[in-house]
Amino acid sequence: MNDNQATPGDDASRRPLGDLSGTAELKLRAGARPEELYEAAERLCREASDDGSAASAAAVRTIGRVADVLAETRSRDCARFAVDLVGRLLPTAPVGRREGDRLRRSVAAKLAKAQQLRDLAPLLEELPDDAEDPSADVRACLLGELALIGAGRGRPALDAYAERLQELGHPLAVLPRTRLDVEHRFTVRVRGLGSVKTPDQLRSRFPEISPTDGGAAAGHTAGQTPDGTRARAAAEPFTAGGWAREPEVRFFTLPRPLDPDDFNISFVKELPLDCMVGEGAHRGGAVACRTTPDDVLDTLFAAAYDGGVNGRPQGGAYARLYAWKSLYALLGLPADVPFPEAVGQALDHRWLRFMAFTDWFHHDTADEAFAVLDPTRTRVTVLAATDTDTDG
Repeated sequence: MNDNQATPGDDASRRPLGDLSGTAELKLRAGARPEELYEAAERLCREASDDGSAASAAAVRTIGRVADVLAETRSRDCARFAVDLVGRLLPTAPVGRREGDRLRRSVAAKLAKAQQLRDLAPLLEELPDDAEDPSADVRACLLGELALIGAGRGRPALDAYAERLQELGHPLAVLPRTRLDVEHRFTVRVRGLGSVKTPDQLRSRFPEISPTDGGAAAGHTAGQTPDGTRARAAAEPFTAGGWAREPEVRFFTLPRPLDPDDFNISFVKELPLDCMVGEGAHRGGAVACRTTPDDVLDTLFAAAYDGGVNGRPQGGAYARLYAWKSLYALLGLPADVPFPEAVGQALDHRWLRFMAFTDWFHHDTADEAFAVLDPTRTRVTVLAATDTDTDG
């Protein structure tokens, strides 16, 4: 073959990134000559850093696609190039922090699924100096993704990096390095078990609790105890995930312990909740069913992991963090309570899923509503979220 003849992949490797319109072409380039793809993306990073226009924002999206493809192409070089692009080279000015966060979390998730652990370990040999460094954050996300698939613990480089993140106070460093039993449903999707949209679906999955006159009477006595910080933490899986509307989070106290049998839809309907006001377009009676902490935790995780209609999936590591922060807020626990103790306390609470046919809920995308009764039976937390934009 003479020097002028092309080998498979040569055309793709020489073309500018902007000319590669399809993922297949990027994959071809990543598999054949990843270093050339990286160099082209590196040049695009420099150009985007010098240009604050919409064109440079488009360039950043292209860089993100390149990093995703590299992360999914199994090789040590591809893994290193992907992390370097989103951790060190990605310009932040044109797209802002949110887009950079999304790209780092996406790349970390793909690395954990596609790459061999022996090729990921070298990425964590150099310890970070700053928890807010994007390079440290993408690696923290990688450790978090590995924890969710039960990998990475016991390797010196990974353990040392995790310890340094703890010393630096990185937010993900508070999470367990292994997946807890209560997290068994994270990332697991069962065919046919999508969003609950009808009372029959709710009753088929969870045991219904009958309404009582005592529940209605107790609901009238509930007093609100506002707590903005706690409410924001409880809502974070939905706000971070880009759900269409701000969730409703409210805290109530009761003058006397509530009979457990009266913790039902009659009680919820008498609380001063926005989500229970008005009559929605769909007909049906409100219903409440008993659920468990693992169901609630999984719902919180999925809200951030999948993202809402506004499309902000957070990746496994941060979705896990937001889910736990929300659960702690629902329980009213301080952040320093160990996770196993939090799980034990969650089991001592009573948990409801409820559904209503009001102006708040629409039953056409995703609606979630929970009520939590503490062990003293005098404190109740309600969290309701909908992914339907009423203005749309």
